[in-house]
Amino acid sequence: MYETVKVIRLSDLKDVEDFVRAAGDCDFDIDVKYNRTLIDAKSLIGMIGLGLMKDIQVCYGGRNEKFERVVDKYRVAV
Repeated sequence: MYETVKVIRLSDLKDVEDFVRAAGDCDFDIDVKYNRTLIDAKSLIGMIGLGLMKDIQVCYGGRNEKFERVVDKYRVAV
């Protein structure tokens, strides 16, 4: 279903806003998973509700250079 799955951690509200803004610029679906919770990565309220300082999976099937840079900035080594 997803072409790419990466694990990231967002530390503060600024990180969440940066991530959601980059996701919003993409023309493909991006989902975020934490345990059994699935959130649309383009939803600021959903992402804030998920909370901070958690290792979350970012799942997507498209390609956008700016989004890739943002994801890599918050990527967690697994």
